[in-house]
Amino acid sequence: MITIIFVSNNGRAVVAPENSNLLRISLREKGGIPFKCGAGICGTCRCHFDAGSEYADAVKPKERRHLSDADIEAGYRMACQTFVSGDVSISWEVK
Repeated sequence: MITIIFVSNNGRAVVAPENSNLLRISLREKGGIPFKCGAGICGTCRCHFDAGSEYADAVKPKERRHLSDADIEAGYRMACQTFVSGDVSISWEVK
């Protein structure tokens, strides 16, 4: 099991199985990551790895529609497309 900390949701910490999708865990555990489509089309679930980016899987082509190389290098990903295999801390812009 891994720990996912939703920093922008008052640091809410949840436990999830390895290779979990960030958006699915956020929805299941009330993590608070914003979303609209959940399929990599809208870009709403853009989030930042504050810690643990090394535990994210490879960047998907759908993410590249919304994130520049600089964004990805800075630790941004699309939650709906990202699976994690270790402890991470995730933040996003609160609106």
